[in-house]
Amino acid sequence: MSLPFKSHIAKLPAYTPPAVPPGVTQAVDLSSNENPLGPSPLAVIALREAVETVNRYPDASGTALKGALAQKWNLSPSNIALSNGADEWVLLLCVSLVEPGDEVVMAQGSFISYLLRATEVGARVIRVPLKDHTHDLEAMAHAITDRTRLVFVCNPNNPTGTMVDGAAMDRFLEQVPERVPVVVDEAYYEYVADPGQMRGLAHVRAGRQNLIVLRSFSKVYGLAGLRVGYMLSSEAVIDYVERARPPFNVNRLAQAAALAALGDEEHVRRSLEANQAAKDTFYRELPLLGLHPIPTHANFMAVDVGRPGAQVSGPLLERGFITTATDGWGVPNHVRFSFGTPQENQAFLAALKDIVRDER
Repeated sequence: MSLPFKSHIAKLPAYTPPAVPPGVTQAVDLSSNENPLGPSPLAVIALREAVETVNRYPDASGTALKGALAQKWNLSPSNIALSNGADEWVLLLCVSLVEPGDEVVMAQGSFISYLLRATEVGARVIRVPLKDHTHDLEAMAHAITDRTRLVFVCNPNNPTGTMVDGAAMDRFLEQVPERVPVVVDEAYYEYVADPGQMRGLAHVRAGRQNLIVLRSFSKVYGLAGLRVGYMLSSEAVIDYVERARPPFNVNRLAQAAALAALGDEEHVRRSLEANQAAKDTFYRELPLLGLHPIPTHANFMAVDVGRPGAQVSGPLLERGFITTATDGWGVPNHVRFSFGTPQENQAFLAALKDIVRDER
């Protein structure tokens, strides 16, 4: 007897987190782009208050959180949809917009989830190489055909940390046929020094029907463990894709914490200051090791290690640091790491120095 397994799913790798090797008693996880300052203190207070109510289902519409987001971004709540992490919308958009055999365009060297989720629904994935570690929007526009049903742009891009500026994004959106939805994943939006270069929200406000912007509470707000994301788009898109969203997908605690974190401007300020200090440290110290990072607009950095990334991420893991080799993402010979606390960053640099010295 054979079970009805789908061949295109059977070929996908199952997600397996890095296994800490024997002898490593405590590992510093620099692989997931988390906020080293922890969650918003206001969110923690809200969690403590909300925990007594978890016998009740959450608000299936996320009314309070969507209202606060609408006020913050000068939109209507009908322009917003919530999700169990922004990554859930990557899957649900593929489910709701893509038929088997349709084409999905994305960069080769971008967030691996786009490739995996599109493959899961039987799409034909078109991957366009990066140019100078950045989305080549001109080439991506030329890759769109009559079979294209979805385009993904990660801005800033994960894993390279690069971004396309507002003018380039404007030109790209003008080139894309109105029938093709464009998903601009802005999970790292808050870390961009010049938010004016991020035009996604402006296009949504202006009424562009085929633009979908994704945002996250996992990064600067420090709520990765609660999984809260959201989508900004036209009322027509929101009304349609809400039909694919499971009810109660954002739990009560997550909604309460996200609502509180959204108003915690002090935590955001401190997080951004710590992030800039970490960037300055790595920009100064990595060249001294003969390593050259890609300039980043996010809370992580990718560095060229001159060999397959696993040959460096493996020894780093043995020294207690979890990082990401990006060869499988389409960025060969690089390792991506998140910024930790100042102490973790210094220890990481010391471990990296040992590895580089041993190779010489």
